[in-house]
Amino acid sequence: QVQLVESGGGLVQPGGSLRLSCAASGSIFSIYGTGWYRQAPGKQRELVAGITNGGSTNYADSVKGRFTISRDNAKNTVYLQMNSLKPEDTAVYYCNADLRPTRWGPLNNYWGQGTQVTVSS
Repeated sequence: QVQLVESGGGLVQPGGSLRLSCAASGSIFSIYGTGWYRQAPGKQRELVAGITNGGSTNYADSVKGRFTISRDNAKNTVYLQMNSLKPEDTAVYYCNADLRPTRWGPLNNYWGQGTQVTVSS
């Protein structure tokens, strides 16, 4: 069974930094696109950043220049470095991945359980 487990969330002051990690475990043959989403209270879940297995990245306009997504394919882990955090970055952050559990199995989409990020003084 595949699991995505996020870590690294917490409370930080405006202007501070956090680094989120998302580790995939279980039966994994190959991971394709991965990404970080966030959902603030009363708002829809939105894409924050994505990265392909080739390393191409894309970001929401609101985080460009402040957040950096990266991945370590050997560790099946994706990271989100968040700098210059703002109160409006407060949300639950979710990891998402398209992966194939077995060589001949289907490509499935998975979500992590989420990690809270709160930016407040």
